[in-house]
Amino acid sequence: MESTTSTELFFDLVFIFTITQLAHYLIAHPDWRGAARTTLLLALVWFVWVYTAWLTNWLQPERAPVRALLIGLMLGSLLLSAAVPGAFAGTGLLFALVYVPVQVGRTLFGLWAVQGHPLLVDGFQKTLPWFVGTSVLMVLGGLAGGSAREALWAAAIVVEVVGLSIGYPVPGLGRTRAERWVVEGGHLAQRCQAFILIALGESILVTGSTLAQRLNMITSGAFVLAFAGSVALWWVYFARSAPAATEVIARAGERTGGLSRVAFNYLHPVMVAGIIVTAAGDERLLSEPGADTTMVTALFALGGPALFLAGHAAYKAVLWRVWPTSRIAALVVLLALVPVCVLLPLPVVACAALATAVTVAVIVADRFRVPRAASPGPA
Repeated sequence: MESTTSTELFFDLVFIFTITQLAHYLIAHPDWRGAARTTLLLALVWFVWVYTAWLTNWLQPERAPVRALLIGLMLGSLLLSAAVPGAFAGTGLLFALVYVPVQVGRTLFGLWAVQGHPLLVDGFQKTLPWFVGTSVLMVLGGLAGGSAREALWAAAIVVEVVGLSIGYPVPGLGRTRAERWVVEGGHLAQRCQAFILIALGESILVTGSTLAQRLNMITSGAFVLAFAGSVALWWVYFARSAPAATEVIARAGERTGGLSRVAFNYLHPVMVAGIIVTAAGDERLLSEPGADTTMVTALFALGGPALFLAGHAAYKAVLWRVWPTSRIAALVVLLALVPVCVLLPLPVVACAALATAVTVAVIVADRFRVPRAASPGPA
């Protein structure tokens, strides 16, 4: 299994800033429209990162041309991140104009770099027209404003998802089939694990910066609780599932392409979204630990872990073909606690403590569960 290189890790550093920007955007816009816009921006940023991870899965990141590409993509990603706060205001066109050369330029580079490998050439040839199409939608959205921008960027995301799902069909060329993809599944698993760590690290940065502004005994106690929540999410993902999942994907044979497409392109951003929402809840916790829980605060504090566990449950189900009951039960409990925390009402610190307790219960359930053998077949 090919290990993640220092060049890839260096590229990842930009996305610490990106996730921080997304979390602060959600904190500054705590309503349904703000959540929808954060989701759109996360999806677009995720496409930049995950398709770069796929590229380095096929190429050698330590070679000079690939390293130069990654540095260029790193610069573009940094500009994207800087444009996030005003992406639906004054910096929307900048966001779109940076997004286009990142996506299309990387694909053109890949098409050049894989000459002599027919399967890879075929894949890049078929993805290029789709990326050009989504780029048009992105630029049109950048030129438009308000709801039109949201609609056009959402359409670009839908085209990206549909294209990947059906193999990027092109008239006269057909489509690329997942079972024919040349994939190092273990490497992709490691890359996505690194991104989960980035997101969790960002959540600690958000709470740490809030603590530094309000440092006292009460906020210090709230910070310990927020930190425990981050540790619990890390534990759920990494304690047992991560190494076993890496092994399953690495040994999946012709199923590797299809598994990787669903597990990494579709399900990991759901977990990242859960971490971002949890970070927003932690910021509320440190800002007003003794205040009554509002609906927004409850959705942040309880909905964040619920979203993370939903994504992780689906991830495990895709790999082992069995739905993990502990995560489904925890998801139901977390959602049921939202109206309870609001109607009683409970203080924010109690709501956050309940969220952490439910996540810890998943860890305990995993501890006493009979382990499954890592295999590419049914579990």
